[in-house]
Amino acid sequence: MKTVLLLNQDQMGHGDVDLSRRILKTFLQKAIAFEDLDAVLMVNSGVKLTASDSTVLGELTMLEENGVDLVPCGTCLTHYAVEPKVGSVGSMDEVISRMDKAQKVITI
Repeated sequence: MKTVLLLNQDQMGHGDVDLSRRILKTFLQKAIAFEDLDAVLMVNSGVKLTASDSTVLGELTMLEENGVDLVPCGTCLTHYAVEPKVGSVGSMDEVISRMDKAQKVITI
């Protein structure tokens, strides 16, 4: 089963920002346990996670090294002036296509 994660912000949940970023880091550390994780798609402020100063760059690198495609939205990268250090810049067409082909999409 192909699984895709959609990260639409640079934290997990709402509320305390420090807590939200800390639990996202833990989530990404453990995401390697997902069977058939095919891709992590990043839109809106989620693309900030690919920046050189990201606190989860190590976790994303680990996922990428384990064969998970990282796809930050190009329009969003431009908007936030982020130069990605991991992944391959994608378009909204690619985001839609990946979601369409996935058997499971998990939005964080």
